Amino acid sequence: MTKIYKTAIVTGASRGIGKTIAERLAASGFQVVINFHHNQQKANEVVQGIMNADGKAITLQADVADEEAMLELFKETERIFGEIDLVVHAAGVLPVKPLIDLSLKEIDQVLRTNLRGTFVVNQQAARKVVSNGTIINISSAITNNLAPGYSAYAASKAGLEALTKVLARELGAKNITVNAVAPGPTETEMLANDLHNSGNGAQMRQAIIDMTALGRIGTPDDIAAVVLALATNLRWITGQVIHTSGGIAI
Repeated sequence: MTKIYKTAIVTGASRGIGKTIAERLAASGFQVVINFHHNQQKANEVVQGIMNADGKAITLQADVADEEAMLELFKETERIFGEIDLVVHAAGVLPVKPLIDLSLKEIDQVLRTNLRGTFVVNQQAARKVVSNGTIINISSAITNNLAPGYSAYAASKAGLEALTKVLARELGAKNITVNAVAPGPTETEMLANDLHNSGNGAQMRQAIIDMTALGRIGTPDDIAAVVLALATNLRWITGQVIHTSGGIAI
């Protein structure tokens, strides 16, 4: 029997949470577009891993904040895989620095990638995702746990969450659900680098663990499991920000 695939686009899927989401979706029967901006090699490795596990995936390069590039990405996805059922927007940048030390160039980069990128990707998704489809934006628990050093990042993710809620109302008549998933600190290369660069990584790691209700740092699989559920079984949830932080945001 021929397997019937659904099609998913995952932005920022060459590493971290986006990578694991793409792998989890592919293992569950989605054919997946691995979107990347800079790291072709990492994106190719994700695709190869999916194919080695008998999944279907391709890479497509595009800057999420470039409307022409994203338009072409969606068109190419339809040409190769057909109708688009799911878009997961996971791309983002995260500078950690007090507001007083942030340059306008750094602020512009965060807002361009994290906020403008969300508008660009979601606009294309709103136009292209089929009825009964799903749009999921990756936010952050930082919008509740407003820690020092995250002013630009928190502002960009707060905007992402507002857009998510409005778009859910705009697309409800098409039976398209739109939600945001908001991870807390998660075991990724980015977190490992942040802990290493802090100079007191072990102490910071323990401080993060102590902030959670469940007494551990999350994993990309924790996040991917929630995304998969929203993309498949949970059709009565829309316009929500779902904190996947082990209780760090409560």
